[in-house]
Amino acid sequence: MANRWKNDLSARDVTPEPVWLNRRALLAGAAGLGLVGTGAARAETLEPNSWEDITTYNNYYEFGTDKGDPARNARLLSTTPWTVRIDGLVDRPGDYDFADIMAKMTVEERLYRFRCVEAWSMVVPWNGFELADLLNMAGVQPGAKYVAFETVLRPEEMPGVRYPVLDWPYVEGLRLDEAMHPLTIMATGIYGRDIPNQNGAPLRLVVPWKYGFKSIKSVVRITLTDTQPPTSWNKANPREYGFYSNVNPEVDHPRWSQATERRIGGGLFSARIPTLMFNGYAEEVAGLYAGMDLTKFH
Repeated sequence: MANRWKNDLSARDVTPEPVWLNRRALLAGAAGLGLVGTGAARAETLEPNSWEDITTYNNYYEFGTDKGDPARNARLLSTTPWTVRIDGLVDRPGDYDFADIMAKMTVEERLYRFRCVEAWSMVVPWNGFELADLLNMAGVQPGAKYVAFETVLRPEEMPGVRYPVLDWPYVEGLRLDEAMHPLTIMATGIYGRDIPNQNGAPLRLVVPWKYGFKSIKSVVRITLTDTQPPTSWNKANPREYGFYSNVNPEVDHPRWSQATERRIGGGLFSARIPTLMFNGYAEEVAGLYAGMDLTKFH
């Protein structure tokens, strides 16, 4: 595609792999749901931690609501073979094999600002490809306006779905122009490694200017539609979780402020810094929302 995202971050901006992997130490005691979102941090202030730590502190409610449940239970999820059904308003609907998709895509390492709603921020190098490339493979029809996503649902492999925490399967959605934006990727790896099961293997959405619950994990279905699709957290609590869920320091979550954040490496009592509109990607994505009331359409 001609309109590729120009990466202006450097290696010094990346949260070191061991630190990114140690959310147990970094997020212990933090308030809220622990949903991953967006933000930025500098690497030189951070102390190294381990991959083992991060893989034992996750949010993936299909495997349990305790932060350690996904690490204990996600090993049950079989990720090979894996297919993604692409249907709806597309020219070539069908079940697309993950291995075939990967063979046709150029997988790149991108540095994305990544923030948590507990107000921690970091930069993560995701490996993946633009969602637009996958949608173009299926052929988007002119009537399509939205893209709906669905997470795998396997009760025999996902003990968390025995409980009505959400209306399973987990679903998400984007407007078509958001989905086709070059910043929107399907991630297949982190730091050059395959994504662990508890982090959304083998294929997850990453939308870096939105809060993290928009970045749906373990995707098995993508549907092009002409109507706004339902999304899991919006269905569960529309007052707190809007369809758009853009990072916006001027719109507080009803139970906490989203105006400031702490950068990883400074500790729980480090000075807070202002959260950036659209998580610092305003130059790239603000035009998508020109004329919209971002308080109403939160």
